[in-house]
Amino acid sequence: MTAHMILGREVRMPVRIRSARAFMATYLVPAAAAQRLIDYSCLRILRLPGGRAACTLVFVDYRDGDLGPYQEFGVSFMVREHGLDSGDLRALIAGRSGVFIHRLPVDGQFTLAAGRGIWGFPKELADFDTDHGGPTRRGALRQDGRLAVDLTLRHGVSVPCGRGRSAVFAAYSHIDGVTRRTEWRMHPAGMRARPGGARLILGDHPIAAELRSLGLPRRALTSSTVDRLAMTFADATPI
Repeated sequence: MTAHMILGREVRMPVRIRSARAFMATYLVPAAAAQRLIDYSCLRILRLPGGRAACTLVFVDYRDGDLGPYQEFGVSFMVREHGLDSGDLRALIAGRSGVFIHRLPVDGQFTLAAGRGIWGFPKELADFDTDHGGPTRRGALRQDGRLAVDLTLRHGVSVPCGRGRSAVFAAYSHIDGVTRRTEWRMHPAGMRARPGGARLILGDHPIAAELRSLGLPRRALTSSTVDRLAMTFADATPI
């Protein structure tokens, strides 16, 4: 078992998140625009039919885990697994796609240091105003007093998660010129989803400008909420 020293504290691997909750919206955007945005990573966007790419905006409330409680916002894209030679559609059907974490603001110093130091996640400090428990889920992200995003979701219908089953993803990150791959295992419960169902307001922050550059449609492809979420993160591997 490996361990990392973060701000004078030992963090043993894998890192375990015992309780979290989240809500997210996924949008279809032009694949060419998404690729230009993540070219710095040397990864390739997973191209969906119609020349589209999947961009997901997610707010997460980490309640009990090895890195302590904190709030997080993510901007991610579906990408091809590094080194995979098969076509994009075949990779999607076979579950051989990955998730590239492009933006990851948080509200805690320790999780920022751990995220950047262990996995190379692009964590930065920001201010959060969220409601994860109401009938309508809402999250607003601000940095330096400027609004980045304000996302509101309506409840969907219950989605079976598979009792005792977990989902495993390849999570990719890039900072300081290095792209890394991390095995990310999720155990969701209490999940609801629906087509559309999201209201997104973009502010005047650079994150908002990036999202506008993608040509985000007014309507989300899907939106979903997860009331009970456990996760584990393995060590990162440079690629």
